Amino acid sequence: MDAESIKALAVAGTIVMGAIFPAISIGWIGSAALKAIGRNPEAASKVQTMAILAIAFAEAIAIYALVIALIIKFVA
Repeated sequence: MDAESIKALAVAGTIVMGAIFPAISIGWIGSAALKAIGRNPEAASKVQTMAILAIAFAEAIAIYALVIALIIKFVA
């Protein structure tokens, strides 16, 4: 394997890992929020706010992975 092939595999691996794990965590956060709202509908606004905030943090991890993949592709 040459250096370009290894770089392409590193970029692909970074993108795959950076997409899969945040997607799983966003689904888990959404599921937990819906269960919490189902148990206590009066707390829906508080649960929704916290869920949206947690989803934003999980999505930030995917954006960081994209930035790292771009750095690997164009700088390394």
